[in-house]
Amino acid sequence: MSGTVIAVARDERHNFSKRVVAEIEIIAGLGVAGDAHLGEKVKHRSRVRTDPAQPNLRQVHLIHSELFDEVAEKGFSVKPADLGENITTKGVDLLGLPRHSVLEIGEEVRLQVKGLRNPCAQIDNFQKGLLSAVLDKGPSGELRRKSGIMTVVLTGGRVRAGDPVTVQLPDPPFLPLERV
Repeated sequence: MSGTVIAVARDERHNFSKRVVAEIEIIAGLGVAGDAHLGEKVKHRSRVRTDPAQPNLRQVHLIHSELFDEVAEKGFSVKPADLGENITTKGVDLLGLPRHSVLEIGEEVRLQVKGLRNPCAQIDNFQKGLLSAVLDKGPSGELRRKSGIMTVVLTGGRVRAGDPVTVQLPDPPFLPLERV
């Protein structure tokens, strides 16, 4: 499975949306340089309040651009970085990956998939009703979260739009993604 990076973004503050930039520097074990979520320990504000010593499993957030087309059919206008992702991809079924898959981006970067982003009420503050558009029900009635995946950095480097994305699956058995 392979695809392409269509945008990269960062924001040094805990704003809901990030700023699209020409390239991002990804640092092994930490995340995106200049981003509010950079660090070994959790940086997500609600999780910091619960336990600031938790490991940061949300170092780099990725969203598939196909989600933007899906929500556009429901009347929403979403573009790269609007939902706070660091990397927007095209052509990779991010939500279908098993836990511990490795995304190889460009020539250097390797990110290990840890789980699903849990969309929160801030999405409705961005565009009213968008939260329900990024949630779905699976065949057994289970909740499906569609607002991207969270990864940790195995190998750092620079990422820019146009970089290729390839997927290395882990050894079986494949574990489904859960919220992190």
